[in-house]
Amino acid sequence: MSKFDKGALFLGLAFLLFAILVVFVWVPLDTESGLLQKVRRRWLIGDALAPSVAGLMIAVGACAQIFEGVTGAQRRQCAGQHIPTPAGGLTSANLGFALCALLVLLASFQIMRWFGPAAVALLGEQFGIEASYRALRDTVPWKYLGYVAGGFVLILASVVAVERRLSLRALLLAILAPLVIAMLYDLPFDDLLLPPNGDL
Repeated sequence: MSKFDKGALFLGLAFLLFAILVVFVWVPLDTESGLLQKVRRRWLIGDALAPSVAGLMIAVGACAQIFEGVTGAQRRQCAGQHIPTPAGGLTSANLGFALCALLVLLASFQIMRWFGPAAVALLGEQFGIEASYRALRDTVPWKYLGYVAGGFVLILASVVAVERRLSLRALLLAILAPLVIAMLYDLPFDDLLLPPNGDL
């Protein structure tokens, strides 16, 4: 039996390399300002902050994956769990799962992009709102709609795909996680628009 889980170790190292490239190569080349910038004695968020935080989160997840690859097989062996040897090469099940994950990702991004404008178009008249979504994109609750709706679909579909069942825990996680993330991004910063509102 292999001392390491080579698949998990390789995946973790690949994403760690990707995170390093994002933070130290891609972000500096693709952004005009740094992490923070000072404008009229006031510190504002720079273009590089959000993608740098994303890269850091990828690095943290990659390190966790590397740790699992190094220690996971040993822990399962000590616990007496059988670890099947994976067959080499791609299978139709692998490709099917990857295709489903890609479709869920694309659908979630489309929902995130269009749910807010669609909600304003459909509900604006009922609430007496004449403004466009662009004018409302930094107001509550409109600014949260797309991000939370797209995040809900992405998280719920991912959890259901992994656990192979729908549960109340998955529903609560899918509702709360994107809402908490949106609030963590939005509430501390006055000049930050939630994605994808900056492009609308």
